[in-house]
Amino acid sequence: MRGLCIIAFVIVSYADGDRHGVSVGASTLFAVAGWSDYLDGFAARLTGQYSRLGAMLDPVLDRLLVSAGVVVCWDQHLLPRWLMAILLARELFMLIVGRLWVRRGLELRINWPGRIGVLPTMGGLFFGLIGLRGLGTGFLGAGVGLALLATALYFRSGALQLQERRTVSSST
Repeated sequence: MRGLCIIAFVIVSYADGDRHGVSVGASTLFAVAGWSDYLDGFAARLTGQYSRLGAMLDPVLDRLLVSAGVVVCWDQHLLPRWLMAILLARELFMLIVGRLWVRRGLELRINWPGRIGVLPTMGGLFFGLIGLRGLGTGFLGAGVGLALLATALYFRSGALQLQERRTVSSST
C-alpha cells in the first residue's frame, strides 16, 4: 500500500499544476504513506509478525517516500534546498551502504536516533508540503541531525561487527 501511496503522491503533486505548494490530496497521500509505515511497524511488533520480504522492503520504501517528498519540496522551493540536499544524500548513501552491508553479512541494527528521527523528518517534509515553511524547516533540521547521528552509530555498529568477526576467525 505504501508503495502505491508514494507513486500516487508524486503523480498528484505534479498533476495539480500549482507551483506554490502541493494540493491537499497530495499532502494527504504523503501523510498516509508516512503514518502507515509507523502503524505497520507497531502492528508487527505487537503481533510478533515478521517477514524477510517486509524487512527488506521497509527501508527501501522509507527512503523512497523521503526522496519523493524531497523531490517535490525541492522542485517547488518549499523548504531550504541545502537541508534537503543533506537529507537526500544521506538517504541515497544509506540505501547503497545498507545493501553492501547485507552482502557482507553484516546486520544493520536499527538504532534509537534513526527510529526517532523518522517523525521529525517526515513531519518537516509534510509541513513544507502544506506551506508551513518555518515549522517544516525546524522539524526537518531536527530529523536530519538525528539521521546523521544514526548514520554514525550504524558505522560504529558495523565496525564492531567486523572486529568481532576478526576476533572469532583469529581465535579458531
